[in-house]
Amino acid sequence: MNEVLDLGYARLDIGREARQGLPEVVYGPGKTVEQIAGIVGGLLEHNSGPVLATRVAPETAAAVLERVDAGAYDEEARLLHWRPAASVRFSVVVAAAGTSDRPVAAEAIAVASAVGLDTTVVHDVGVAGLDRVLQVRGLLRSADALIVVAGMEGALASVVGGLVCAPVVAVPVSTGYGASLEGVTALLAMHASCAAGVTVVNIDSGFSAAMAVHRIARSRPAAGREDTG
Repeated sequence: MNEVLDLGYARLDIGREARQGLPEVVYGPGKTVEQIAGIVGGLLEHNSGPVLATRVAPETAAAVLERVDAGAYDEEARLLHWRPAASVRFSVVVAAAGTSDRPVAAEAIAVASAVGLDTTVVHDVGVAGLDRVLQVRGLLRSADALIVVAGMEGALASVVGGLVCAPVVAVPVSTGYGASLEGVTALLAMHASCAAGVTVVNIDSGFSAAMAVHRIARSRPAAGREDTG
């Protein structure tokens, strides 16, 4: 079986869904409207699962949706998606440190929801007001996995990692003053966390965190499609 679809300007990995459970995801920046629409159309035709395009500007999204029917756009997350997955019995809590971290948290939420994860978000629980985190610790402990989104010094990941036993995926965010180094400080702090086992993804990549949790969910035998009958 040929697992590559050659469009001339892109070579689609149409076998990825069979290998990993999801079709290839389209990264929007640097692509024209026609290219995004063509890639999305090819993925929809040759796969059965959700098709996503990330980091898509509003005007580009509107033009793509004119060319490819039945899609939806989340402007805060900058996510285009088609054919969202059925819900699975796997709960994810996204904890965002501050209001400035909302766009990155929105991407994590939108991607996780589109691939079928049961997603809840809690905003503005940064460690500068530690009581805010403690007030939601019951919710945090109820999750099958957590995504922690934080800029500045990234300390929220360590705090959450110390409160829960479920997998924690940390997203460093490029918010903060000069010494925050556009997310590098949070990235290094999360990597150096004293809360054992915290996983760290790239700066500002809510997408990567959602995909990491998707892999965790697929590896858990109890995570199955909801019975709609």
